[in-house]
Amino acid sequence: MSERHSALRSMHDLGLAAWFGGSLMGAFGVNGAAGKIKDATQRLPVASAGWSRWTPVNAAAIGAHLAGAVGELVTESPRVAAQAGVARATVVKTGLTLGALAVTGYSRLLGMRLQRAGNPPVDGVTEPNHLTPVQVAASQRQMKMLQWAVPALTGALVVVTAYMSEQQKPGQVWRGMLNRAGGMKSAPKGMAKVAVVGRLTGMKRPSGTNRQMPMNRLMGMKRPAALGRLAGLGPIKRSMAMSGR
Repeated sequence: MSERHSALRSMHDLGLAAWFGGSLMGAFGVNGAAGKIKDATQRLPVASAGWSRWTPVNAAAIGAHLAGAVGELVTESPRVAAQAGVARATVVKTGLTLGALAVTGYSRLLGMRLQRAGNPPVDGVTEPNHLTPVQVAASQRQMKMLQWAVPALTGALVVVTAYMSEQQKPGQVWRGMLNRAGGMKSAPKGMAKVAVVGRLTGMKRPSGTNRQMPMNRLMGMKRPAALGRLAGLGPIKRSMAMSGR
């Protein structure tokens, strides 16, 4: 199995932590604080300025996380193939990552639309009022849902990462490999079947002069030949019986 890869794990974990924490703080902190500004026309510009300053840092965090995730997948590929359950968790993690990337990208697109809108009056960053332009209000309503989707998806990634870390414990690795190979429960049954078949194929009749052909040789013949040999035993037995009378 793989050795220590501290740099890859650090990139993976720190990037994911910044991605999750930044999105959660932005929804609560930046948007929440901007909504408290008394001038309704300055709420969107203040929030947009905060998100614009965070965007480069967030992009770097996402890039570090993706680089660490791909590196870990490459280095752990033997365990993914050999240990039961790891491939399934990897698929779930990949799906969550793609979903978080899509939502993050679309949220940034909506943020840029709101930034270009100027200084429309709003009740909050994601709450329009009766004076808000229709297009701005539509973008705000979408942003209201997406601002919580990013921390939800990245938080789920944190949970899946913790679960996959538990899978790397020696006991989990051993049990997972046994399950992939067929499991501990099926092994004794298979060994018992092999032992029974071995005894049957090696068994012979305990008669004095007329011993039966070993079963393994009979089973190794083609079907017509085997049937012929079996059929030929009948007349021999009958002639021996008549001569003994």
